[in-house]
Amino acid sequence: MQAVKGMEIWAGFTVLGALLVLSGDAVNPGCQCLIYSGTYGKEYGRFSSPDYPKPYPAGIDCILYTFIAGSHEVIELIFKDFDIFNTSPECNSTEGDFLRVYLEAAGGVNELTPWTGLLCGRRPRTLYSSGPLLVLELHTSAQQRNSSGFLGTFRFLPTGKYRTTGERVPGTSCDYEFSSDNSSLEKGRFYSPRYPSSYPKGSRCSYTFTAKRLERVRVVFEELNLQRGDTSCLLADDIVRAHDGGGPLSPTLGVLCNDLTNAELVSSGRQLHIQFTTSSEWPGHGFVASFYFLPLQSHGSDYTADFGPAASATRSSCDVKLSSDAGKNGSITSPGFPAPYPPKSKCRYEFTGSGKERVQLIFSDFSLYQPNDHNAKECDSIDSVTVFVVIEGRMEKIDSYCGVTPPRPIMSNGPRLMIQFTGTYSSRHARGFRAKYAFLQDFGIKSGEQAEDYPCGFRYRAGSRSSGHFQSPNYPGLYPRNTECHYFFHGHDGQRIRIQFHDFDVEGVHPCDAGSASDYVEFSNFMGLDRKYTRQCGQLTPFEVESERKFFRVTFRSNDRLDGTGFNASFLFIEDPTPSPTPQPTSFAVVRALGSSLWLLVISFLVT
Repeated sequence: MQAVKGMEIWAGFTVLGALLVLSGDAVNPGCQCLIYSGTYGKEYGRFSSPDYPKPYPAGIDCILYTFIAGSHEVIELIFKDFDIFNTSPECNSTEGDFLRVYLEAAGGVNELTPWTGLLCGRRPRTLYSSGPLLVLELHTSAQQRNSSGFLGTFRFLPTGKYRTTGERVPGTSCDYEFSSDNSSLEKGRFYSPRYPSSYPKGSRCSYTFTAKRLERVRVVFEELNLQRGDTSCLLADDIVRAHDGGGPLSPTLGVLCNDLTNAELVSSGRQLHIQFTTSSEWPGHGFVASFYFLPLQSHGSDYTADFGPAASATRSSCDVKLSSDAGKNGSITSPGFPAPYPPKSKCRYEFTGSGKERVQLIFSDFSLYQPNDHNAKECDSIDSVTVFVVIEGRMEKIDSYCGVTPPRPIMSNGPRLMIQFTGTYSSRHARGFRAKYAFLQDFGIKSGEQAEDYPCGFRYRAGSRSSGHFQSPNYPGLYPRNTECHYFFHGHDGQRIRIQFHDFDVEGVHPCDAGSASDYVEFSNFMGLDRKYTRQCGQLTPFEVESERKFFRVTFRSNDRLDGTGFNASFLFIEDPTPSPTPQPTSFAVVRALGSSLWLLVISFLVT
């Protein structure tokens, strides 16, 4: 094997690691070798293809990029740019250039070492080794391409601090139990297998939490990196599924996939069961999650029936905390309602639900002071109600409302919601607001039969109703962020489903994918992906969609960016205008119909 030392490298290589001579058998004895074993005190080192950012040379038989960490470390590679030409999506070695990846090269790489996969095209990704060694093997064809290659960073991650707090179930590799009866387990952490390395292919792990009486379980996925993209969790290969109970038969509380940060789950009872299953060819980084055993909240704080929090001219703030433990619905008001609120009022109303519950607010009265010369569309610096939801672990403003026009219905994207009332001024004509609140498990969708095996799933059966309506969550208010809902239509044999969208306002631009950070509505004749239909997003005029068979799926998915009012649609089960032709009898059935004598003649002919 030929080693590459010091500055004997093509111009354009950036090496912040020690370059050593690698001995031993290689995949190809003629391979040139680059070895990265340190970052010289920096958090990251860098590596790149030859001549980057210019096109890489043709005819590279083999370059090995070998990353060597300490015995208690693993390697993280992040491709900042990636452009390797290949005409095959599978990165076929006969159809272009490719980068072969070894993530589990425990004892080095030779001609017998199985590789993890091949990389090509324009798909940058992050890679994690399973141990202290990771190898990349670059090959380019004889034909010069105009592709720039790759630029990446690497770092070494310690493995010792990633230890799941619970008790591993005997005889299993990654099933854990966590009990609040153990006083040392009021809170803790748990991880996907091998974290911080990528989890193994075909992982199947479970995490079961059991709280004391009058306690519940709260889990926060601080980091979740399974498969990047905007694929529906219904179609994802790697998922985390949470059940509101002690096992996989309990109702589904949440399904997590792709990339998420600080996703929160709260059980409605004493137990929570989490399953992690994978089937992808390229495992992701995995997850880090925290858990807490929390006491039930049975009472609010500083709150009096329908009259709102106590406030006066001498008190500048008021706080209200409402939990679904104390009641599933009620109302909140501004201080002193229906009398005018006092000046310098500042009130915070915090709502906390559990299980599938989402908080919905519907304003029945709304009258805030607004100067005559103020722009009606701007609510800054005047009396207003501001809505906050939890995004990536922090309270993020959704919108502010002022004046005398009641806001549309408001819904949280998880178990928590906060609104803040600012009443800087006072007027005998501004009496404040009243809003009804409800902790809902149906996402404000009142049609169909809610399915227990999806956080937000609804079934519509021809046997129950031949027609009806369905809407996005919280319609006609803004739909909640980070939400995925499925609508399943089940017709009789010989039926199709016709769907008419009357209103459609789903944030995004075509092609409604991750590249445009779009929310979307997706259609399919199957539970899986159906390429016959294109995703829909944006503000669209009324349109119609029709299935090709007796089953149809409509999926709505929102991200954590912007939002819209969603959609209002009607459905109709119709008779299939093109029924399948009646099956013709098989040749043997025809022969049988001709009589036993001819049947014996045919059998005799076939034997001879």
